[in-house]
Amino acid sequence: MIDIKALEKDAADPATGRTFADDYRRALKNRGADPASVDRLLELNKARRFAISEAERRKSEQNKVGQAIATKKRGQVDAEPEIAEMQALSATIKELEAAAADADAKVQDLALRLPNLLHASVPEGAGEADNVLAHAWGEPRTFPFRAREHWELGEGLGMLDFERAVKVTGARFAFLRGPLARLERALASFMLDLHVESHGYEEMLPPFVVNSQSLFGTGQFPKFQADVFSLVGTDYHLIPTAEVPVTNFHRDEILDESSLPASFAAYSPCFRSEAGSHGKDTRGLIRQHQFEKVELMTFAHPSSSDEEHEKLTGHAEAVLKRLGLPFRRMLLCSGDIGFGAAKCFDLNVWLPGQNAYREISSCSNFGDFQARRANVRFRPKAGGKPAFVHTINGSGLAIGRTLIAIMETYQCEDGSIALPDVLWPYMGGTRTIAAPVRA
Repeated sequence: MIDIKALEKDAADPATGRTFADDYRRALKNRGADPASVDRLLELNKARRFAISEAERRKSEQNKVGQAIATKKRGQVDAEPEIAEMQALSATIKELEAAAADADAKVQDLALRLPNLLHASVPEGAGEADNVLAHAWGEPRTFPFRAREHWELGEGLGMLDFERAVKVTGARFAFLRGPLARLERALASFMLDLHVESHGYEEMLPPFVVNSQSLFGTGQFPKFQADVFSLVGTDYHLIPTAEVPVTNFHRDEILDESSLPASFAAYSPCFRSEAGSHGKDTRGLIRQHQFEKVELMTFAHPSSSDEEHEKLTGHAEAVLKRLGLPFRRMLLCSGDIGFGAAKCFDLNVWLPGQNAYREISSCSNFGDFQARRANVRFRPKAGGKPAFVHTINGSGLAIGRTLIAIMETYQCEDGSIALPDVLWPYMGGTRTIAAPVRA
């Protein structure tokens, strides 16, 4: 959530000559959003504050009239005029309190729908084509045969079944069988071990169901409510990412400054309705309603959030490097960045079967945007008022897409898959996934 008090400040930055509101209007325009939202928010907040102050002023008048009524009654003097005035004041106060509540609801609704302020380093752009290559790692493999896509390989091995998943559930679900199912499990274990043992994260297994307040806290609600699967008749929702429960782990808490940064690595299944994605990636595992992920999440001190963002992104990249999967790091432009992110790096892995780089992780610095919504603060060592933490998260990695990249990168001409050596211990010594020999 954007800082409304900062928007109301008239003082300009000496370096730029712009106010916070000026910068935010510019950020909204660069995102393709409506800069006039700032003025609507300020007008609503002004009306809210006016109604509150007027209600307090009338309550003060009401107290004085009440004292006058009491004095007259003690002296057995007619207090009918004051009683009538008291009734009128009571009615006015009710109207003002209702107006204040209505304005407050409108302020909160609009504020919750406004995106984050962009980091100064985010390039301007209209969409994906304007993202900036930060760096690349690895050389895409060339094949002396036609590189198959992962669904061809999986179905050829008899280990990836979409037809039965449609029968059991519906479109955008899949069954993984045998060694391919074990590879999915092996990847989760490998990623968690790497992040916990080498990168210093605390492992967490979060709930896979959360309440609405948690989804408001991370920014999925109210703007992206259609993307979330909800349990009818309850305030329970399936998580779209472990980012939601892990970020809300410290909701409404004040942390000690000495505990920052606090970093967690969490495995979870993820559930997304994929609203608005009709016709996109209809084949294979790229865009499923259910998938698995290892999420990296850091609560950071504001002074070190840029550094922690770089560190977390590097940890996600380390998984790809260990697995020998070529990738590109892209700095997202203003027109392609997510709603809550101030700055975001996408890691795009090479998929030989598609002959393209596809996203496998988004690593975002949210600044204090989520912390304001979830009310996560820290107490400075030097004293003073608690301040909001910064939150950083990213996939470390999306397990299903990693499975796809391994299948396509390490495919053999006969349709088998030679596994990266770092996964052999997690696969019980299995080095190659091949179709089972039938008697």
